[in-house]
Amino acid sequence: MLSILSTGILILLIYLLQTAVFPAALPLHVFPNLLIIITASKGFMKGENAGMIVGFICGLLYDIFFGGIVGFHALLFVYIGFLNGKFSQVFYPEDIKLPLALITVSDLTNGLLSYVFLFLLWGKLEFPYYFLHVIFPEMVITLVATLAFYPLILKINESIRAWERKREY
Repeated sequence: MLSILSTGILILLIYLLQTAVFPAALPLHVFPNLLIIITASKGFMKGENAGMIVGFICGLLYDIFFGGIVGFHALLFVYIGFLNGKFSQVFYPEDIKLPLALITVSDLTNGLLSYVFLFLLWGKLEFPYYFLHVIFPEMVITLVATLAFYPLILKINESIRAWERKREY
């Protein structure tokens, strides 16, 4: 129960950072996708089901406040959470290379699929411009943000896991 509550609070805090704090604090036009970070992190830390549930919630929040089509990012984030959950068997908390790679690939996938389904199908063919000015900068900024937020998410996850183990005995 504590794990569910802490994940909900973490999603809310990350969402508020992404929507309210970063646009006001950073003088950039592209911001890190913190919802991808939490979705991917929960996926490879807790498994496929947790990744899918967190992905659905984060994607729905993204759709409601950023996207034009409700459900598109929810479905995309569910797949991202599911695919990252496939790596839970080879996840080691002390190794940051796998999370960095998975989160970067997840953000790149989100950007590419968003371009294909939200722009390309509507006849907007400026892929090089979109890649260089939106996808790539967001991927780099998300990678840098991962270095800051991933250890925090990992510490919260490990603390809750230790508390739950101690409570069982």
